[in-house]
Amino acid sequence: MKISRYRAAVRPRRIAVLSVHTSPLEQPGTNDAGGMNVYIAQTAVEMARRGTSVEVFTRATSSDQPPVVELAPGVLVRHIPAGPFEPLTRGELPSQLCAFTSGVLRTEAFQEPGHYDLIHSHYWLSGQVGWLARERWGVPLVHTAHTLAKVKNAALAEGDTPEPRTRVIGEEQVVAEADRLVVNTAVEAEQLVNLYDADPDAVRTVSPGVDLERFRPGSVAEARAALGLPGDAVVLAFAGRIQPLKAPDVLLRAAATLVRRDPELRRRLVVLVAGGPSGTGLDQPTSLRKLAADLGINDLVRFLPPQGGQDLVNVYRAADVVAVPSHNESFGLVALEAQACGTPVVAARVGGLPVAVADGESGVLVPTHAPDDWADALAGVVLRPRVRESLARGAHRHAARFSWQRTTEALLDTYAEATRAFRSTALEVAV
Repeated sequence: MKISRYRAAVRPRRIAVLSVHTSPLEQPGTNDAGGMNVYIAQTAVEMARRGTSVEVFTRATSSDQPPVVELAPGVLVRHIPAGPFEPLTRGELPSQLCAFTSGVLRTEAFQEPGHYDLIHSHYWLSGQVGWLARERWGVPLVHTAHTLAKVKNAALAEGDTPEPRTRVIGEEQVVAEADRLVVNTAVEAEQLVNLYDADPDAVRTVSPGVDLERFRPGSVAEARAALGLPGDAVVLAFAGRIQPLKAPDVLLRAAATLVRRDPELRRRLVVLVAGGPSGTGLDQPTSLRKLAADLGINDLVRFLPPQGGQDLVNVYRAADVVAVPSHNESFGLVALEAQACGTPVVAARVGGLPVAVADGESGVLVPTHAPDDWADALAGVVLRPRVRESLARGAHRHAARFSWQRTTEALLDTYAEATRAFRSTALEVAV
């Protein structure tokens, strides 16, 4: 341990954020980019505004990527060569961790001693790198899992591939070595303690936020016009990665059930699906389109590429309801973004979604993935105007309780606590 690196100031001057498998520069909804990308980008920018510089390390996926990109003032993204210059699946990435770790350590070695005050790793692959960097640099490691293999394997969609034993072991190692473990909800905290034997004193619950300036209520008519949708349409929307875990098939099956029950609804119903194949969804990238055809609703479903910026806002505003039918979600940022736009959410009662969605206030939680149950829940919102209007008001109120500013303050407090504890332990060892 290098005692000289401990500082009186507990809030870090500069942190190293590790995100091996996906970059905050990527468009959410593509490849492996999703809520984690948004989380890293938003909290990094907020930290920089508070005087803490952030350097994000991610794997280079193209030879055209510059070594360093400024995401915002005080936030750098460093592309580390590790393996071929192309996207790799998460199953292929463990073999590149040695090269990635070497690149991270080499970057620090060219700086003045004590360049980084703390490491925050995201997802288990990054945690493996962070564990080694922690020992080399003599700084605390804070880790956020985002998803857990044991939890995912307990809630697999039909036909989905279970997470491998190597990931389970890797997660167990990171949980044992991290100084603090940041989770999104109390449910996730219990999962870490009960399934991974995490030290309860090391776990801190910090809810993600939402960009309340970007995602806010606006003109439904303008949003529908931008998407080429009729003003009187009944619009159901899904936004996210197309993979079995996210269960967009549940929405399509429920939509088919709705039009079977009420054939007149077919004239007005539109199902928006915004996103691209990801994860195990890459094995059958056209499966959702085939399902729509098999269900006889391909004329009702509009597939959009991953949406960003105002385009994503338009999807949320245009919808009568946004569906989040995932088999597991550590939180569910899509649900929060949609509600911030004043759109009710119908979501699965899994993982962190009961925190992201206030059942009966901002949306409806469905305890199963059965098409009939989902059709009932969707109809109860979109076909009952007064209910929808009440939930829309509640959705905006509920989302307003969350912000990235609040999330960032809680993270910085966690960093300060981890630094104090790490310094105290190191001094005891030195004595």
